[in-house]
Amino acid sequence: MSVVKVIELIASSDKGFDDAVKQAVKEASKTIRNIDSVWVKDMKVHVKDGKIKSYGVICKVSFRLDDDNK
Repeated sequence: MSVVKVIELIASSDKGFDDAVKQAVKEASKTIRNIDSVWVKDMKVHVKDGKIKSYGVICKVSFRLDDDNK
């Protein structure tokens, strides 16, 4: 039987939304195995002096739990 766990991560980038998602996956991959998918739940930008300074995403990361019976 396969079990999937979902966690929520917040990541940011000064390059764009795509890079913020990549950063979330990169950091999660350091300690989590079997990542299957990432759902971007929300996006936002930080603005200073009328210019975008950074892009942020809230992601739900899904990964399969190890099956100890294998």
